[in-house]
Amino acid sequence: MTTPSFTVPGMSESTAAETIDLLDQRMVGLIDLSLTLKHIHWNVVGPNFIAVHEMLDPQADAAREMVDAIAERIATLGGVPVGTPGALVSRREWDDYQLHRATAQQHLAALDIVYNGVNRDHRTAIDRLGDLDPVSEDLLIGQLGQLELFQWFVRAHLESQDGSLPTATITSELAAAAAVS
Repeated sequence: MTTPSFTVPGMSESTAAETIDLLDQRMVGLIDLSLTLKHIHWNVVGPNFIAVHEMLDPQADAAREMVDAIAERIATLGGVPVGTPGALVSRREWDDYQLHRATAQQHLAALDIVYNGVNRDHRTAIDRLGDLDPVSEDLLIGQLGQLELFQWFVRAHLESQDGSLPTATITSELAAAAAVS
């Protein structure tokens, strides 16, 4: 944790440092999500290709806007948002997305698992920010609403008529893809 030399009025530097660390984790997660969405966009094939291909671009754009908002909040708090590729990989706590060329259903099943992680981590950060910084908490709450909507779009393609979700108990992208193959 790097303590900033200044922060916003009314916030201690130690609180700012903890807030910056939480925001940095979410920034890294969202950069990874935006790149993953584009990767899927380029590599999806099969009968639902065009629907999925076109659904993913607005999600990638929104994720990049979320990254920008978080990076600007980090800077506002006196931190330094670092989004270079090497720095991102060194701070990332998960593996690369596992699928390459795959069907729409396989990619959507794997993407559901990706959204599980992103949304869970956003909720965890929101819970902690509630004790630290209501402005940053509010920022992430707004983003989470949009991220959960995007996951619903993905799940609508996977859900059966009876309401079951083939990825409901799966935690691995590859296992999720296999479950819908």
